[in-house]
Amino acid sequence: MGSGRVRAAAVAGLVGVLALLAGCGESRHANEQRPSPSTRVSVVIHPKQVLVQPLSVATGPEKSQQIPQNQNDAQPSIHTREPLNVVLVAANQTATDTKLRIRGTKDAESGTIYANSPGNFQVNLPTGTYTITAVNMPESQAGHLKVGSFRASSQNDVLLP
Repeated sequence: MGSGRVRAAAVAGLVGVLALLAGCGESRHANEQRPSPSTRVSVVIHPKQVLVQPLSVATGPEKSQQIPQNQNDAQPSIHTREPLNVVLVAANQTATDTKLRIRGTKDAESGTIYANSPGNFQVNLPTGTYTITAVNMPESQAGHLKVGSFRASSQNDVLLP
């Protein structure tokens, strides 16, 4: 084998190794959109009705979800069909232990929310309309919640994932 062929083989091998190393890199990019922060919804359980506030979430940018320093900045959206992470913060203002039941595009049920006590319940809800009821209070009027398709990035918020 001549020295020219050995040199050509060495150069080809070096190019191959460099190409392999150049292809190895971090699969996550620093400027990718971060996941949407959890959205909080207040639920008050009264003997005659279940109150839900706000009545709709994820219908557009929500200034109340951002930290005060970023309230006047545009809230970047994420182009995804992922369900919205919703935390239902409940206050049971009755003398009866109960559970919250969500019916709609996805059905879910909370753990026990004790009488005259607070509780919370976290669930991922796809876009749709939901009815929220107190399980063992059939005389109680149901609350309603609409989940839109807007998902905001937590890109502008510090100390969030």
